[in-house]
Parts: sequence; structure tokens; C-alpha cells
Amino acid sequence: MTREELQGTHGEGDALAIYREVKHSGDFVGFALRFIYDEDYHVARNALWGLTKATDKELRQLQSIQDKLIDLAMTTESSSVRRLSMNIIVRLRMEKEEIRSDFLDFCLEHAVNPEEFPGIQSLAMKLAYKMCVFYPELMDELIRTLESMEIAYYKPAVKSIRGRILNGKYK
Repeated sequence: MTREELQGTHGEGDALAIYREVKHSGDFVGFALRFIYDEDYHVARNALWGLTKATDKELRQLQSIQDKLIDLAMTTESSSVRRLSMNIIVRLRMEKEEIRSDFLDFCLEHAVNPEEFPGIQSLAMKLAYKMCVFYPELMDELIRTLESMEIAYYKPAVKSIRGRILNGKYK
């Protein structure tokens, strides 16, 4: 896969083709590190989109670069790159010892920001939950934060995740 192949607008079929090529090479980490930080956000977006097509088992290869994906999600100017990187992060394993307070703060902020895109809000809630589950005091803070949301300002996807977390049905 070349940078030129990742430029431009791609559709679902193109994302699947990117995934199949990466799967064939077997080098998910090398592909990610080569393209997800590209200055052309189209390249980064399309690379990440292709990676989201991977199975959870295949994505486990990216566990070693989880911090890099988190850094990307927190620093990118592109909402597409943010959403796609968060989509991958949510599918990776979170360990109690590896919880990053800066990322938790980032997720809490983006989860409740009504100006944020609903996809990012929903992923931020899921990720905040995955981090807070290890610490009862953080889970209490998450619950209080979600309960304090003025729900009328949010889209159905955000309301759904919020409701599932508050009702203890999100895992």
C-alpha cells in the first residue's frame, strides 16, 4: 500500500480493500505507524478506516501502539481521524495500570460536549467507562457527569450509550 493509494476520497469498498491488503501483509503495526500520522489527513483517515475493518483479534496487534493511537486521538485537528482512532482504541484492551488520566479527562470532556460530533461523543463515553470501571471513585464521577448532561441537546446515539451506562447495561 502506498501513500498515493491512500489519498483522495474512498468509499466502504476501498476501506475493505485497504484492510485486505494489510491483512495479506500481516503487518498491521507497520502499516499504522507508516500512515496514521501523515500530514495529509486523507491518508491518515483512509489508513485508519481500513484498520477499523480488522477483526478484534487482528487489532490486538495494535495493542503495542495504543499510547500512540491515544496521542493521535487527543491531538489531531481532524474529527474523522479522531473518531477512527478512537474506534480502534475502544476495541483494544485497557489495563488498570495503563490508564492515562489525560486521556480520561479528554474523554469526559468530549463525551459531554454538545458541540462534538455524536460519534466522537459516544466513543468518548465508552472509553471513559472502560477506564473508570477499574476505580469506583472514578465510576462515581462518570455517573455524576452523565447524569448532569442536559440530554435534550444530544443525538440518539449519545443518549443510547449514556442510558446503557447509567442503567448498568454497557459492558
